[in-house]
Amino acid sequence: MAAAKKGDFVKVHYTGTLEDGSTFDSSRSVEPLEFTLGSGQVIAGFDEAVTGMELGERKNVMIPADKAYGERHEEMVISVPRNQFPAHIVPEVGQQIQLSGPHNQPILVRVVKISGDSILLDANPPLAGRDLTFDLELVSIAE
Repeated sequence: MAAAKKGDFVKVHYTGTLEDGSTFDSSRSVEPLEFTLGSGQVIAGFDEAVTGMELGERKNVMIPADKAYGERHEEMVISVPRNQFPAHIVPEVGQQIQLSGPHNQPILVRVVKISGDSILLDANPPLAGRDLTFDLELVSIAE
């Protein structure tokens, strides 16, 4: 049986869990995740874990933070005066907002705290700094 290799288009069912065993994402009740191995479409550790799997194979892997969403960076957490928010946006804790960064590239931030006249925003990916565990099942390989 052929093993999945770089350049193959694959379909993978997965369940992702955190260190405490809680599930943060799963494809089990929907369609499997589809991507091309080695294309950068998924986190590096996920790509590496699927490479070499055979059709129908299942495995459980732990992906360290540096091969997942990277480490958390405290400099990506900033306090912004409430009066700098557009009037049509009513910020709420947990809300995701897209801002424009240098060169107008989009930056997704999360509202983490609202206090008085300031709003604390976090531009770190929600899973940054976390080791992730995935239960994987390779359901399709196409070259």
